[in-house]
Amino acid sequence: MEFTRDSNRIYAINEDGKLLAEVTFPKVTDDVVDINHTFVDDSLRGQGIAGKLMEEVVVFLRENNKKAVLTCSYAILWFGKNEQYKGLIWEGSK
Repeated sequence: MEFTRDSNRIYAINEDGKLLAEVTFPKVTDDVVDINHTFVDDSLRGQGIAGKLMEEVVVFLRENNKKAVLTCSYAILWFGKNEQYKGLIWEGSK
């Protein structure tokens, strides 16, 4: 599946323009985004598409030297299972 990147969204559509998969991450500050929504069409569920979206977000974060706040339940679960990326999670001012 080929993903398209916008400034705060990574998504895939089919040849008819139907949204198949999406993750959104609006800007919080210049250095932080909020991964707030993940969607996968019912026809693609169980195929690891949501995980691939998260991997694309990881690439985006690294390329743009950003951290993420996690408010999407799937993102929280995925980052919890993939602790090698915990350095990309914004922990606020300490």
